[in-house]
Amino acid sequence: MIADMFDLDAELARLENRIDILVATCERLRGENRVLKSTIEEWMQERVQLSDKTEMAKSRVEAMISRLKSMGHE
Repeated sequence: MIADMFDLDAELARLENRIDILVATCERLRGENRVLKSTIEEWMQERVQLSDKTEMAKSRVEAMISRLKSMGHE
């Protein structure tokens, strides 16, 4: 009977330890997830900025090409 209680206490202690490990793992993963979401947001903003710069550069190059073509027809 006493041996059964020790076994139960030991099993409960192991279970409690596993739960503590799972809680710590969840907290760590939540933190990593927050960092990753923030990084993704920053990259998305940078992507938009780079896309805007690319479009501006494209427009400027097209305008220069048009001016060069018109200079050739004069």
